[in-house]
Amino acid sequence: MTPMSAPESSNRPFLNRRLAAFGTTIFAEMSALATRTGSINLGQGFPDTDGPAEIAEAAVRAIRDGRGNQYPPGPGVPELRTAVAAHQQRFYGLAFDPDTEVLVTAGATEAIAAALLALLEPGDEVIALEPFYDSYAACIAMAGAVRVPLTLRAPDFRLDVDALRAAVTPRTRLLLLNTPHNPTGTVLTAEELAAVAELAVERDLLVITDEVYEHLVFEGSHTPLAGLPGMRERTVTISSAGKTFSFTGWKVGWVTGTPELVTAVRSAKQFLTYVNAGPFQYAIAEALRLPDAYFDGFRADLRRKRDLLGDGLRAAGFEVYQPQGTYFITTDITPFGEKDAYAFCRALPERCGVVAIPNSVFYDDPDAGRSQVRFAFCKKDDVLTEAISRLRHLAS
Repeated sequence: MTPMSAPESSNRPFLNRRLAAFGTTIFAEMSALATRTGSINLGQGFPDTDGPAEIAEAAVRAIRDGRGNQYPPGPGVPELRTAVAAHQQRFYGLAFDPDTEVLVTAGATEAIAAALLALLEPGDEVIALEPFYDSYAACIAMAGAVRVPLTLRAPDFRLDVDALRAAVTPRTRLLLLNTPHNPTGTVLTAEELAAVAELAVERDLLVITDEVYEHLVFEGSHTPLAGLPGMRERTVTISSAGKTFSFTGWKVGWVTGTPELVTAVRSAKQFLTYVNAGPFQYAIAEALRLPDAYFDGFRADLRRKRDLLGDGLRAAGFEVYQPQGTYFITTDITPFGEKDAYAFCRALPERCGVVAIPNSVFYDDPDAGRSQVRFAFCKKDDVLTEAISRLRHLAS
């Protein structure tokens, strides 16, 4: 059979122009490179060990008991929505009605997509912290909106409140915040969040907050923007189970907000996946009720891994920007006489058998992150130790 091709008379490409700038993600590219070269993959942010055995067993039990094997309710199973609401109250003192103010999604990525598609009209402007997670740009484009980057600059990657205020125009519809921030590891301070809240109220802006690393804060603490004065009614808060419980493949996320905001997001979400992860939803409901000792121990273990890899990267010759949270360490390669992070990362597997991610792909302004490389430390100790040993060859 002859493969189908575009009609000869048509010059229009198959991919719509809003997505023309988005090819294969950097994560797929670098993970394939790791597989092809047999390299240690410190690129994509997923752990190489599973989460708590009792939570895995809870998923198995749900499957055996026939809970979630068929379509779960569109908003999510009641047990998980109740657990999400209890989690917000337990850790942050935020009260949400599980029936009207909680929505379960296919991970945080779908929640972000659904929120942006629901809340934006073509031509609206979205201010997002740069460097930004790659799905942000694609989802803003799919909504027909315009992204306006607010650059966090090395070495401290702090929010420039004056620059944020200057970026707001009459076309600004919402702010898209990620704290703890991927890839830089910055955690917005109470003062920075208060400034964001003041501006949002003053200019009547909506805010979407991506808080998937909320339990991975190593210095300081995580403060949900929704808890600040005037912000509950204008904030869509997004989080997920993958990073907190090390079950990234389950893709269980959630949205919390007012009934009006959650209804808007659900209106878009129902035409994306409709529902997902039925048995896993019951398991994550149990995970969210784990004792404080789990969350404290998980955070302490990741802090130790951060320090292990960070010390090793410094010893190998990198300039290391110490992250306050997340799975990731951002480094600079100029001490090696290198300037192009993408070229550096493409060559790194052949040079020493390690894969990393060039931060430049997360910037609209390529010069701002041209020499930055991101490493993930959510790996076993022996994997990190071997990677460090290999990276030391760069200085030889």
